[in-house]
Amino acid sequence: MKKMIDIKKNLENIKQRIRTAAKSVNRNPDEIKLVAVTKGFNSSVVRKAIMLGLKRIGESRVQEAKKKIEDLGKLSKKVEWHMIGHLQSNKVKDAARIFDFIHSLDRLKIARKLSEKCLELNKIMPVLIQVNLSGKTYGAKPEDLKDFYEEIKDFNGIRVEGLMTIAPFIKSEKTRPYFKKLKELAEELKLKHLSMGMSNDFEVAIQEGATMVRIGTAIFGKR
Repeated sequence: MKKMIDIKKNLENIKQRIRTAAKSVNRNPDEIKLVAVTKGFNSSVVRKAIMLGLKRIGESRVQEAKKKIEDLGKLSKKVEWHMIGHLQSNKVKDAARIFDFIHSLDRLKIARKLSEKCLELNKIMPVLIQVNLSGKTYGAKPEDLKDFYEEIKDFNGIRVEGLMTIAPFIKSEKTRPYFKKLKELAEELKLKHLSMGMSNDFEVAIQEGATMVRIGTAIFGKR
């Protein structure tokens, strides 16, 4: 486990790199939301992250997030919980209850079920549509995106706010075309949020318009 001082130092470094990347393209760094990805780390690491002032926690697995939220008790309510992993049908009910934001919506069946569960909870879930630009991840195909958006945009229990993608794990500069493409798709649909960029490529993503970056390893170390 990383010591608190290490996480603090890493976090300060990441925030500075976010500021530098934003300013390099004349963007306001405050426009970019940092989602700290804690999948694979235990609740004590999440507790430290919250105590260091992180506002958004990203998790890939519903059951793992559920346990951490239970472990943290009242402290868990000080942050937003973001679902960034593939959402399975049998996990939708719990996801609707414990998460505040979902980045990975990619199927009509899941969107409909999520909307229904959120309405039962008297909440509207902000969501992003995951787009598969590399052919190697989950997500809607770019050519199907508009139709999918039109099918789900009026579901009452969810609110589509943007798009998400995962670029291939390649040299950071080579990820740029993927991020450019996602921005083009979002502009066509008039969606404001772009969740793109992780520890290895977030600076390029910011230069291409990311409003959310999902960073784990660069803050907490290797899992």
